[in-house]
Amino acid sequence: MREEHLIEIKRWAEFVRTHKREEWKPQIKSLIDSQIIIANRFYKRLARTNNGKEKIKKLIENRIRNIKK
Repeated sequence: MREEHLIEIKRWAEFVRTHKREEWKPQIKSLIDSQIIIANRFYKRLARTNNGKEKIKKLIENRIRNIKK
């Protein structure tokens, strides 16, 4: 992990620890919402490709397998 990235993670963790949820939740909510939107667009595009639905099925199976480890 890049040093700058690690510094930002630590800075954000400190901010979350030292501020009320009402202060930091709106900031993180917009980030998470945008990531979900981007992921949904990706899966919709992938589903329209050759073998796309099969690829999605394999991705889900791999995630489930990794969670169980």
